Amino acid sequence: MTLKTLTCAVVLTMAPLSALAMGCSSRGHEQTQSCAPGTQWDAGSQSCVQVVNS
Repeated sequence: MTLKTLTCAVVLTMAPLSALAMGCSSRGHEQTQSCAPGTQWDAGSQSCVQVVNS
């Protein structure tokens, strides 16, 4: 009974750690791009472009 309880306690303690392991991964995240005033980010050209008001 004690071994079973100890095993269960260890498993329940370690289970959340596997979920937190991916929390520090930087893959799949994009950095926010800042553009100067009067320009905006264009995803197609991957650069800041002048805003044209018509």
